[in-house]
Amino acid sequence: MAGPLTVPWTPPHDPETPALSVVDMHTGGEPLRIVLAGCPEVVGPTLLAKRRYMRQHLDHVRRRLMFEPRGHRDMYGAVLVPSELPDAHLGVLFLNNEGYSSMCGHAVLALGRFALDFGLVPAPPSDAQEALVNIHCPCGLVAAFVECEGGRSRGPVRFHSVPAFVLATDFLVDVPGHGKVVVDVAYGGAFYAFVSAEKLGLDVCSAKTRDLVAAASAVTEAVKAQFKINHPDSEDLAFLYGTILTDGKDTYNEEPTTNICVFADEQVDRSPTGSGVTARIALQYHKGLLELNQTRAFKSSATGSVFTGKAVRPTRLLCSWDAPGKNTGVGCHALLQGVFLTRGSNPRLLCLLYCRKQNVVILKLS
Repeated sequence: MAGPLTVPWTPPHDPETPALSVVDMHTGGEPLRIVLAGCPEVVGPTLLAKRRYMRQHLDHVRRRLMFEPRGHRDMYGAVLVPSELPDAHLGVLFLNNEGYSSMCGHAVLALGRFALDFGLVPAPPSDAQEALVNIHCPCGLVAAFVECEGGRSRGPVRFHSVPAFVLATDFLVDVPGHGKVVVDVAYGGAFYAFVSAEKLGLDVCSAKTRDLVAAASAVTEAVKAQFKINHPDSEDLAFLYGTILTDGKDTYNEEPTTNICVFADEQVDRSPTGSGVTARIALQYHKGLLELNQTRAFKSSATGSVFTGKAVRPTRLLCSWDAPGKNTGVGCHALLQGVFLTRGSNPRLLCLLYCRKQNVVILKLS
């Protein structure tokens, strides 16, 4: 990763109080606040060690960036750090209203454009139509492909995710207020529980958001209490991030399938959820409902924004909770694409601002 970014000017502020420079972006309506400068050094030999260090020693930075009055309940953030991986252009720590995510697809899509436009990656040839940005996320190395023109980003961004897999299917969970509910658990850089909203007496397309949040949160807490999450590589990644309620339309169709993701501390993703869509692709592929290289569209019930994705090749995972040499089953490498919505392109998103390079928001830590 290139040296730390700086801004030449800041508004008047207390010189004794550190200032944070950030760039605010969004992908499909979901915000991303990228720390440009001012964050104390995040110490650690690996990215996961840096994640632990920030949680233990710098959580005040996350709270000041995410919470009111500078943020809001559904704010999302990214702190750029050096990576120990030789192929990575940059490392990133993801921030939410509860703590630190292991993967974030909407952030990867935004960071691809950010890295290209802010010079964090080598400039592509002037006639190049796509630029590669290797982003080291806590879950692993993710390759983002940024559509470009004249060395600047434009149009959609896609990314090739870490291996996605299914941890459990048709698992019965006792959910307070809903009884026994059939749940799937899958991983797309983070673990999610998947439930058709209909099984909870809701329509994901028309129900009130607060009702969807309450139902999804009840599922999350029930799964955490009744199901052990394991990850084949690291215990740092072995946690349930949230629940995704779907329209139940898992069989392949050319029409978009709708879902809503409730994660962290009842935070609502306004996009279709990049890591969640990756996990959902793995789930549909695992169940034989989606073939390799069959593109599926996924729609957010919160904003109507759409991601497309497909399983590009199968993988088999050897997991520590299995006997030596035993395969857990079929997983996949997924390729997902998101489209940026700018001002005026969707009246439901007019309250959200897509900031260009010169629009830098200065936050004062107090």
